[in-house]
Amino acid sequence: MIKKKKDTIKALAINAKDVGSTEVQIGLLTDKISKLSEHFKKFKKDKHSTLGLAKSVNKRKRLLAYLKRKNSDSYSKVIKQLNLRK
Repeated sequence: MIKKKKDTIKALAINAKDVGSTEVQIGLLTDKISKLSEHFKKFKKDKHSTLGLAKSVNKRKRLLAYLKRKNSDSYSKVIKQLNLRK
C-alpha cells in the first residue's frame, strides 16, 4: 500500500508533471478512503465523517467507470497497482 500523497502521485502519474489525471485522482481517493476506514475502527459513532467516506467511495467508483470506458489498459493497471477488487 502506498502511504504518502507524493508517492501515490509519483506511482500513478502519466508524465513528470501529472497531478490531476484520472489515475492519480483514483489513487488519492483510495488513500483517503483507507485513512477514513482506519479512523472508523476507533471512532464508530463519527457520523459526519461517514458522509465524506460515502462521497469519496462514490466519486472513486465514477472515476473508475470513466477510466474503464476511456482507457481499459490504464484501468487494469490502476486496479492491479492499488489492489482494488474488480
